[in-house]
Amino acid sequence: MTGQFEWSMWSIGLAVVTWSIVIGALVVIPFRRSPAAAQGWLLLFFFQPFAALALYFLIGDARHPKWRRERIKHVPGLVKRASQDIPGDVSDAAASLPPKSRTAARLVRSIGQLPCVAGNTISLDADYNRVVDRIAGDIEAARSHVHVMFYILQDDEAGNRLLSAMERAARRGVKCRLLIDAVGSANHRGAIMRRLAGTGVEVHLILPWRIWRRATRADLRNHRKIVVVDGLVGWVGSQNMHRMEYEPNTFYREVMARVTGPVVLELQSVFVGDWYLETDEDISNQDIMPWPEATEGKVRAQVLPSGPDHPDSGIDTLFTDLIHAAGDRVVLTTPYFIPNEPLSLALRTAVAKGVKVTLFMTATTNSFFIDHAQRSYYDELLYSGVEVMLYRERFLHAKHLSIDDDIALIGSANMDRRSFELNSEVTLVVYDAGVVRQLRRIEDDYRAKSRRLTIEEWEKRGFFTQLAENAMRLVSPLL
Repeated sequence: MTGQFEWSMWSIGLAVVTWSIVIGALVVIPFRRSPAAAQGWLLLFFFQPFAALALYFLIGDARHPKWRRERIKHVPGLVKRASQDIPGDVSDAAASLPPKSRTAARLVRSIGQLPCVAGNTISLDADYNRVVDRIAGDIEAARSHVHVMFYILQDDEAGNRLLSAMERAARRGVKCRLLIDAVGSANHRGAIMRRLAGTGVEVHLILPWRIWRRATRADLRNHRKIVVVDGLVGWVGSQNMHRMEYEPNTFYREVMARVTGPVVLELQSVFVGDWYLETDEDISNQDIMPWPEATEGKVRAQVLPSGPDHPDSGIDTLFTDLIHAAGDRVVLTTPYFIPNEPLSLALRTAVAKGVKVTLFMTATTNSFFIDHAQRSYYDELLYSGVEVMLYRERFLHAKHLSIDDDIALIGSANMDRRSFELNSEVTLVVYDAGVVRQLRRIEDDYRAKSRRLTIEEWEKRGFFTQLAENAMRLVSPLL
């Protein structure tokens, strides 16, 4: 009898705790979250309340810890000071843009603070190994400083080219600073730190995971890829610094932009802000923000930093706005596609208005969960008329968007919640028909190596495949 009573009390106690967790989740979870994200969390709390509670404490709040948020408050002023040397005659470039581009430029500046600037030269490069060689070559020519930031940096064939060039530059007296993400570069960060010790290259980890003093979040990462040489040459895009075959039998395809002109100073400003966040050191000064003696380029562009350090609005706001503004064509390339509702609606609405919308994606991702989650969005896209092209040759890791014939976005952001809310990203926004033509040639090559997914093929997938897609769809806002 006593045993039955104790068991009954344990059962009642467990039920009270379980329902307290669920009711608490109903109160807390919907606050300042999208309906989709709230739905994903609440489903998890209803089915696995204790596991959900532990997971929520780890990654539930898409904000940095308090100490980091306090430091972030200083970044806008620091970035503004770092970019204030850009002369007004080029920083007012948005005024001469066509209405659609001018509106976009105002939105980009509102989100990321950096203006549209004229006088740039921008070349796109989709040759993986050539990009590595060209970046190393630019570093070899450095005279003043080299600033490098990568989400993934490995001490392999590609990483060695970069690190060796930085080591040689440091021996010449060039000031070299390197930031690598502590989680993205986890496999090689120790070896890199040991290799660079005593070389003159100053290296810091971005957000090393800690659960005690100055705690950090493991899921809030810096996903940016930036190289700045002497404040005169910059690189930005999707490519990390590792060999092309990053995973066994998985060869990456990327797109990077090499930039010269005033927009390089905007990439420099982003690096200055990230360096401050990791070191509490303000490195902004006129030596690293040189104004080029002659701006031979004619391209108008601006840089958009986004992420938890810019919490008021994200890169998805720009994507959605530009798709709504498109009049003729939208081409979107991403390895990971888990859109929020506004972005998904924008794509469907564009098709309804007569805009040709093409989505290039890799045929198979490197994640079972993401692969099935993003497939769950194909149905509505295909039936609305979006052209879904599955790239077959390699793992298509490039991230870019072209709107009509005059706007191009190249950067580090995927089309998923992680890039929209959790990762620090950087995007180069270009208002130039010539750069769009460069991107079109790359997109044409994708098309030649892709197959179009048809509604007929899509409807033939099996029951268990559909079941996996639907299950992953429910939790896709958490991926």
